[in-house]
Amino acid sequence: MLVLVLNSGSSSIKYQVRDVPDDGGSGEDVIVTEGIVERIGEGPVKDHAQALEAISRKVGDAVGDTDIDAVGHRVVHGGERFDEPVLINNEITRAIERLNPLAPLHNPANVLGIRAITEKWPKMPQVAVFDTAFHRRSLPEHAWRYAVPDELYRRFGIRRYGFHGTSHEYVSRKAAAFLGTPLEDFDAVIAHLGNGASVTAVKGGRSIDTSMGFTPLEGLVMGTRSGDIDAGILLFLQREGYTAEEIDQMLNRESGLKALAGNNDMRSVVEAAEDGDARAAMALEAAAYRLAKYIGGYHVAVGGAHAVVFTAGIGENSWQFRERVVGRLDALEIMLDERANRERSKEPRIISTEDSAIPVLVVPTDEERAIAEATAAVVSAAKA
Repeated sequence: MLVLVLNSGSSSIKYQVRDVPDDGGSGEDVIVTEGIVERIGEGPVKDHAQALEAISRKVGDAVGDTDIDAVGHRVVHGGERFDEPVLINNEITRAIERLNPLAPLHNPANVLGIRAITEKWPKMPQVAVFDTAFHRRSLPEHAWRYAVPDELYRRFGIRRYGFHGTSHEYVSRKAAAFLGTPLEDFDAVIAHLGNGASVTAVKGGRSIDTSMGFTPLEGLVMGTRSGDIDAGILLFLQREGYTAEEIDQMLNRESGLKALAGNNDMRSVVEAAEDGDARAAMALEAAAYRLAKYIGGYHVAVGGAHAVVFTAGIGENSWQFRERVVGRLDALEIMLDERANRERSKEPRIISTEDSAIPVLVVPTDEERAIAEATAAVVSAAKA
């Protein structure tokens, strides 16, 4: 089945065409073409519909006379309702749109992508794959509840949702298979580290806690996001005259590594630290310390992890940051193999020593493959 995977942002659309097994199984799949359309609304590409026209031409050049069988959309927020991938219809589109206030930077763009496909290919099967779903279907209430008045949950849905679920679920499966452990017996701490970053406690292959919360702002020190912060600071800033929009901009766009080191690119921060930049070195220590604290807590949460797993752009590629994090886990008797840590590979691998209490893994993520496989499975089931 040829599946077009779309990841629609507010000013860009990433796309990939994959040939995957019709049932969405884990057999061989092939990337036919991929790319990105950027600066939507700022230049020659005036809107998402026009971006999709450009994508359809590029896809057509790649696949020739072969038709696309289905489209899979990454949707960031599924709210309380969606805990599995779902075949899209008008009612589902409206339901996703009603979640816009929970993910104002993401869901509106996801809906634009869905509507653009519907307008261009009205009969095309479309599937929504939700970043929150992996967490939504298994987080226990004691983990997703905030200790605030119940009215806030009932009226506004204020609770922990968690994000990066598609990646955390995919990497959990891959890590369990690599270690030869049945997924239902697999307990681990998974760190998805990119410009946005989150860590998840996985028990029996299911998410039981995760660092991102009601929004993707909570948790780790990220590229431009603050991560965990005393809520009282927000009240203080409001009393000092900052607007909600200014605070939102500050915490989501101007904080994290960018605030601490003046740069949100991990490679640049690492290079600066190695050149003696004290701000960059402190930023790395703050980010590593925050992640190490979460790993320790989640090791307890799962009752003793079978593995610590690094994934995504920074997790897979920055041996320097992995070294700083694992170096703080001595109390857990987790030991890094420095040579293995510095090696580069696109395959899952162990980077800890043989006498480490538990293995430390690097497992490449592939969210597009996960979305394509989920889309094929949903569409095949609907045809059965």
